[in-house]
Amino acid sequence: MKFCSHCGHAVRETIPPGDTRLRYVCEHCQVTHYQNPRIVAGCLVAHGRQVLLCRRAIEPRHGFWTLPAGFMENGETTEQAALRETWEEARARVEQQRLYMLFNLPHINQVYMFFRGQLADLDFAAGEESLEVRLFSEAEIPWEQLAFPTIGKTLKQYFLDYSTQHFPVRMRDITWPAGVPGTPLR
Repeated sequence: MKFCSHCGHAVRETIPPGDTRLRYVCEHCQVTHYQNPRIVAGCLVAHGRQVLLCRRAIEPRHGFWTLPAGFMENGETTEQAALRETWEEARARVEQQRLYMLFNLPHINQVYMFFRGQLADLDFAAGEESLEVRLFSEAEIPWEQLAFPTIGKTLKQYFLDYSTQHFPVRMRDITWPAGVPGTPLR
């Protein structure tokens, strides 16, 4: 960041009084610009023993499979964001949604929240950000063609939980070792 979004003057990186982190502070109007994690919300949508996946029509990971998800917008709840993204990407309506998985990804300043729900009906189709949308059984999932580690981890946990029909809310951290970009630690 080079300029203040409030007044347009130059900013400098400094630790403001009473803070413990470097922040961009405007040298003119003294506004502190906080940069906080972004929230990604989505749905694991089930129909019987199958789950709904979308093949991405956008970067990153164009052509790879994912759960319908995307960045939360201002003015909406995480649940609203997950349902909106599911509609936008898969034209799918979801019932009985409950928070299921939460991932902290501090290395990219993101938090992923997946809700688990049921398809309201079989009337779904690819939205603008999807090349195709379809239901997969566990054996059919293209595990090597999943777009992001959070997707594989969510799907694997879901099928483990499906066998017991116990779906507690789970939280996982995905961290990366220092100096080794692209290699998940866990």
